[in-house]
Amino acid sequence: MPQPYPNGELVIVIDCSDLDRSARFWAAVLGYDAGQATSSPYRSLTPVSGVGIDVLLPQVPDVKRQKNRLHLDLRTPDLEAETARVLELGATLLTSQPVLEDGSHIGALRRVPPLLATQ
Repeated sequence: MPQPYPNGELVIVIDCSDLDRSARFWAAVLGYDAGQATSSPYRSLTPVSGVGIDVLLPQVPDVKRQKNRLHLDLRTPDLEAETARVLELGATLLTSQPVLEDGSHIGALRRVPPLLATQ
């Protein structure tokens, strides 16, 4: 079920240079379904549970040269385990923030306060 907003549906769009690799990575990180690869320059990722914001990945020829204006914050009660998991999925740890080799920024992995983690 797409995520509604007052005038339609919300979709997050993440430009990428390697469409298949980015689709595999983001689907694994978010627990989304990447569907089958096609000849299209787009991949749509949807929540396996059916609840959440769809993610659209367009393949672009541009090489990332500076910081992304959009990033995803992954809030987790177990920061060390989640960092290890996304590193295992293909992220690279640069300073204290994991990013993909093509420069896609995962954003800050943050510890969720215990009270919020159980809600």
